[in-house]
Amino acid sequence: MARWRRLTSVAGIATGVAAAGIGGVIAAEKIAVGRMRLGQDPAAGEPFGQLLGRPVEVSANDGVLLHAEIAGPDDAPLTVVFCHGYCLSQDVWHYQWLSLRDDIRLVRWDQRGHGRSGVGDRAHVSIDQLGADLAAVLAATVPADQPVVLVGHSMGGMTIMALADQQPELFGSKVVGVVLISTAAFHVDATSWLPPPLRPAVRLAGPGLVRGTAGGKRAALVERIRAAGGDLAFLTTRLMAFGGDDVSPTVVDFLERVIRATPIEVVADFYVALLELDERPALATLGRVPVVVITGTRDRLIPAVKGAALVAAIPGARLVQVPDAGHAIILERPDAVTHEIMGVVKEAR
Repeated sequence: MARWRRLTSVAGIATGVAAAGIGGVIAAEKIAVGRMRLGQDPAAGEPFGQLLGRPVEVSANDGVLLHAEIAGPDDAPLTVVFCHGYCLSQDVWHYQWLSLRDDIRLVRWDQRGHGRSGVGDRAHVSIDQLGADLAAVLAATVPADQPVVLVGHSMGGMTIMALADQQPELFGSKVVGVVLISTAAFHVDATSWLPPPLRPAVRLAGPGLVRGTAGGKRAALVERIRAAGGDLAFLTTRLMAFGGDDVSPTVVDFLERVIRATPIEVVADFYVALLELDERPALATLGRVPVVVITGTRDRLIPAVKGAALVAAIPGARLVQVPDAGHAIILERPDAVTHEIMGVVKEAR
């Protein structure tokens, strides 16, 4: 009996220490987030997700319905088409949509499985399919005689590269300019933000782990955990997506909600698609038109060196590095991004 009491006492102490440790982490999270929220927030009250355009439903070549929106004057000399990134939606182009919609014809769309677009069959989840989806969006939303400037962030930039590989004849005729933001043409390493000793193990286990999670009861459990959000989700989004110390808490909250809205099955399938990425054969085609590559110097997901590699491989491309900006540069430094888009538009005109 005495031994049982001693063991129980030890177990109780260990449990108490573990609980205290977890409690300390949670308390630290709350303190950190609380401090961030107490600072100045210039984006407070910004109507994220509320700037709607004229809706268009686009049928992809496999029948999936893609949601697109149009804004701006229809008699504009050209159209700018925005392609968003992995786990995001067309709403992340908030600042560019707000700044440009009065003067330029704009189109933005949700990639399959993201935002308000349909999901489709898992067999059709690939970057090449996204390139075909973009071709369908162009055909459905842009007049036949109107030129286009394509703007892509992260996976959206890869979508543009896939289109260039599939339909090179469009570049220099229909497509007259390209802006590539926080993106790469090959070897996208989703573990680049981890400490070096952990990367090999995560690379090995990652695809199976993510795919295994994306089904049945485990998927439902993950979705419930994701739906809870909270301080940890806020801190993770801030760390992974932003580089500067002055990022708005409202912007972080908005991006975290967009990411959380992407179904876990879509997250898993496109994670595998990104591992298989190689769009280097398309880069010479992009060089037929003016190309600007924008990177943030603190991008933890696609390091700035990837942007420099793109510029080296695309004839005539120009590199713009934004100091202290992270992966979500379109939200963190929107003025710099909009300025470069306008520069390509003017050059294309």
